[in-house]
Amino acid sequence: MTLESFLLMRQELILLALILLLVIGEIFSNNKKGLVSFAIIMFAIHTVIGFLPMDNGTLFGGMFKTTTLIHLFKNILNVGVLIILLQSADWINEKIVKENKSTEFFALMFFSLLGMYYMISSGDFLMFYLGLELSALPIAALVAYETSKRKSAEAGIKFILSAALASGTSLFGVSLLYATTGTIYFEEITQVITYSNLSLLGFILFFSGLAFKISLVPFHFWTADVYEGAPIAIASYLSVISKGSAVMILMIILFTVMEPFDMVTHKMLYIVALATMFIGNLFALRQQNMKRFLAFSSIAQAGFILLGILSNDQLGVSTVVYFVGIYVFTNLAAFGVVQSISLQTGKENMDDYEGLYRTNPKLSLIMMLALFSLAGIPPVAGFFGKFFLFTAAASQGLYLLVFLAVVNVTISLYYYLLVVRAMFLRKSENAIPYFENKFYMKLGLLLAVIGVLFIGLYSPIYEYIFEISIL
Repeated sequence: MTLESFLLMRQELILLALILLLVIGEIFSNNKKGLVSFAIIMFAIHTVIGFLPMDNGTLFGGMFKTTTLIHLFKNILNVGVLIILLQSADWINEKIVKENKSTEFFALMFFSLLGMYYMISSGDFLMFYLGLELSALPIAALVAYETSKRKSAEAGIKFILSAALASGTSLFGVSLLYATTGTIYFEEITQVITYSNLSLLGFILFFSGLAFKISLVPFHFWTADVYEGAPIAIASYLSVISKGSAVMILMIILFTVMEPFDMVTHKMLYIVALATMFIGNLFALRQQNMKRFLAFSSIAQAGFILLGILSNDQLGVSTVVYFVGIYVFTNLAAFGVVQSISLQTGKENMDDYEGLYRTNPKLSLIMMLALFSLAGIPPVAGFFGKFFLFTAAASQGLYLLVFLAVVNVTISLYYYLLVVRAMFLRKSENAIPYFENKFYMKLGLLLAVIGVLFIGLYSPIYEYIFEISIL
């Protein structure tokens, strides 16, 4: 193996080096707040380096692979994590540094991201499973990171038990696929797999494990409780980074390994998409806690993502990647506002946002922009993302599904407008007072807003994604 081929793992190697630097800094430095800034700046450099061109290729006999599309998706995850770090910097400095756990926070998050790198670059089920576990176990610790709060510990237990069940189910499915094909390599499975009850059962079990990470119905029950109990930074990480990586690997496996099962997977995904959209949206209508509200919103968005996956062609791949990119910026803008308000006031309920526009107009406008993008209102990016998803589904003749998706967009618009009404039209004697965010939070919100506007209005981005969307 030459150095040039080993550099196909450039992103993974740099991130691992960053983790080692943080551990060394924790040992030899007494300036814990300085380490927070160091971690954010170094990760920002890592994110910028990620946009440098990289060759396509495979390593370890095909276990690890990278393509232009996979490389782009890793960059999307990097930008999302950078925004999360910026938005959570004040929370880390004010609460986590006091408990002397800031370096561990960064290390756990970076290890989880490293696992997602390997998962979406996997060329066989062994690398996939190693990446899956490396991404999931640190999240369980991060969910329960606020040890002084009972809800956080409870959320951690719920997540680790659910993740263990999902992981075991997925691994059992992989073992059945191996029993029917005699190999775990994706390319070899594609050549030898045939339709049989045993292989179909293996795929269903494997899909169930990934559906847990994406929060697809009926594997979504953990989502709202874990989001509510977890720190807001980790709830946002789960909603965009963890979900995005799971969507990517599911799409790769569906469009390549499981191609002989198109008829069965099509019907299954059709039903799951409808159930996920309707249940996510209908349950969001009754939520008052903003983290639970955004949790059910993210469940509904996962249902929309399945529309692109159902397309099962280059158009479907490009629309899913494009929508996930939009979703990262949009959801992080909404979670950023929730985190900012929670850090300053401790308030997390929708009623607390009444009169927010009169005291904090900038935060209100950012939240409105994010909610409008989630609802798919033009001209923000969410409109174009949903439009392309609907186009991809319609190109396959799924007109009824597209119509029902439009119905769900209407439902979602109603509950998103509930938050807008509370901020702009309602008055409150105990409105959230004016406060000024610090530099990192301002920068994180600014990047999210720029992403929402830029990706939606700059069409060459979608054209570029379409050109490289070959799995």
